[in-house]
Amino acid sequence: MAYYHSVTLDKDRCRGCTNCIQRCPTEAIRVRGGKAKIIKDRCIDCGECIRVCSSRAKRAVTDSFDILKNFEYNIALPAPALYGQFGSDITADKVLSGLTEIGFDDVFEVARAAEYISALTRKKLEEGSLPQPAISSACPAVVRLITVRFPSLIDNIVNFLEPMEVAARMARREAKKKTGLSDDKIGVFFITPCPAKMTSIKASIAVNKSAVSGAISVNDVYLRLLGVLKNVKTKNLAKAGFEGISWARRGGESYGTGLQNYIVVDGIRNVIPILEAMEDEKLNDVRFAEFSACPLGCVGGALNVANSYVSLNNIKNIAEKAGASKPANDEDTDKFVFEKDLVASDAMNLDKDLSAAMKKMEEIEKMCETMPQFDCGACGAPSCKALAEDVVRGFAEETDCIFIMRERVRKITQELYDISKKYNEGRGMTDEEMIRAKELSGQLLELEHRQQSGYNFNVAEMERY
Repeated sequence: MAYYHSVTLDKDRCRGCTNCIQRCPTEAIRVRGGKAKIIKDRCIDCGECIRVCSSRAKRAVTDSFDILKNFEYNIALPAPALYGQFGSDITADKVLSGLTEIGFDDVFEVARAAEYISALTRKKLEEGSLPQPAISSACPAVVRLITVRFPSLIDNIVNFLEPMEVAARMARREAKKKTGLSDDKIGVFFITPCPAKMTSIKASIAVNKSAVSGAISVNDVYLRLLGVLKNVKTKNLAKAGFEGISWARRGGESYGTGLQNYIVVDGIRNVIPILEAMEDEKLNDVRFAEFSACPLGCVGGALNVANSYVSLNNIKNIAEKAGASKPANDEDTDKFVFEKDLVASDAMNLDKDLSAAMKKMEEIEKMCETMPQFDCGACGAPSCKALAEDVVRGFAEETDCIFIMRERVRKITQELYDISKKYNEGRGMTDEEMIRAKELSGQLLELEHRQQSGYNFNVAEMERY
């Protein structure tokens, strides 16, 4: 299935290092021909590769401010993480007022929508109508991760829309009443701290069509806001309180549930082992699980500007100054649910045919036993097991492993030496030995060519994935 991705690769900047392949949570990246290659069906747009790429070859595609020209009336949906990009003396009101000075006609806080989702979550938990453990659906990268790597946990995902989508729907409804304009003339833009939000707008797995018109990165907005915040006339625009603003940091959503028995996990590499434990039914006593792909929560998003820990503290102070959240009107909350059923991805499947997949799995396990188990990444795959899988799938060879290649070269060289020793001692070589010597020489040349070309031959095969 074709799937839009915000995370893209600039091959000209890529230096072929292994930082990204080692950190990708779904093993969606390989280095082939000296350049990284993203396996699109496995990518969850978490932005981890953007975070660790020293050459800045990975980037997120978001909308520019030029897109505002396509609409008569534009509304900004600031993620609460935006507030944390400035000093704690910069209030939410000041940031919202600044947005109205840089091209937006109105603002609608995503933190306000988060309070609606918190109210709905509390209601459903009290009714006992949520699965246990109930997994938050707020982070699209984690939801996508579950569909790709942990399909058995799909039913545990709470089917509530993420606050961004809820905010967009509420903002559109208010704007139409205020302006009398039709939907197609109203632009609603999320100020995003991460690439996964852009993906969930363009290729939502929860709604038929997103109410969000596009997404502009926090770092783009930040630069424009800096120029106006000092002298902006502050208006009373903020409506969200402590509960909604706290969604920007780890634990904020869980606080809104009113529960004591919950688990909070931030950082995609920390999320995976907890999901594995859930899959093994080791956390059945936990009632609610809040997962964030970004470290510390949305304040750690790859598209933010401020240091994550500084931003975390800023959000804490701003939320406390905002005071208690007003009770959310639950009149429409039951409408804020998924429009589509989540479907397990087949990106990690070895074959559509179960028996063929089992056979391939056996081949992978057998091949893994012959590998060094260093998981060094020098082969261009994130682990020895991943390389074995690539070999079985048909777009790599065992000798991509430098240790296996080194041993192969040693054995070929030794056999050639033994054959040539007979010739040097004047005993001559048989026809069979001559043929064998030519075969071995050809194998050495092929290995040398493949090593020098960076195993470029298998890039075309990888395009199938």
